[in-house]
Amino acid sequence: MTQLSSIADPGPLIPASGRTIVIPARRLSFARRAIGPVAIALLWGLTTGLGWVDPSVLPSPAGLGEGFVRLWTEQDLLWQVGVSLARALTGGAIGMAIGLALGTAAGLSRLGEELFDALIQMLRTVPFLALVPLFIVWLGIGELPKLLLIALATCFPMYLNASAGVRNVDRKVIEAARSFGLAGPRLIREVVLPLALPSLMTGLRFSLGVSVLVLIAAEQINASAGLGYLLNNAQIYQQVDVILICIVIYALLGLAADLGVRALERVLMPWRTGIAAR
Repeated sequence: MTQLSSIADPGPLIPASGRTIVIPARRLSFARRAIGPVAIALLWGLTTGLGWVDPSVLPSPAGLGEGFVRLWTEQDLLWQVGVSLARALTGGAIGMAIGLALGTAAGLSRLGEELFDALIQMLRTVPFLALVPLFIVWLGIGELPKLLLIALATCFPMYLNASAGVRNVDRKVIEAARSFGLAGPRLIREVVLPLALPSLMTGLRFSLGVSVLVLIAAEQINASAGLGYLLNNAQIYQQVDVILICIVIYALLGLAADLGVRALERVLMPWRTGIAAR
């Protein structure tokens, strides 16, 4: 009988100096993922180093490094990143909690769907940038409109995934749980939400990514600290290096959010580890 290879296959065998070296699958996967970014970095260094690109348009890697050092020492970059991260997490947590509650209600009952679904579907098609002037008129230019803008944008992905996940839970399982005396919040907490967990994790991933995207727009509302504040100043003084550094930091925040959700998935759903391996 032919044995199927394990999904945890350590990877190909590479001969070197008369020995056989086993490359772990994780290292090989990391190397493949790094090919694109490394190629872009090499092309960037080559074009700027040979003078093919004006430094005022695209600084060299060395120039970008100098700009990073200036931001770190003169603008307290770590604190600025912390301010932006706190905004994204606070607003995102509010929005995801609301989206989870509304999505669970819409998925569990027809009444909940009739009450919330039409309103949510209309609101989610409104570009969040169009709400910035309205939030400024209603709420001023403090922290509240920034947090509410992030909360509103992150509510929709969580709502859609929560409602779909709860709706797809096997009703026979719910009826069996009810026959054992589970009902109300306990039924939702111990049966419905655990079974809908894959969809909830997808919603969490999308919501965290959206929170970083909306953070860029939210911090344009007269921010006095954070990455948006640095971006506004850099635009005024045409500091291309600072703009690029802030863009890279936004991208890294989004990547960190995605990796965090992946790690949480491995903890909460260990049975799904390697499910997409092929």
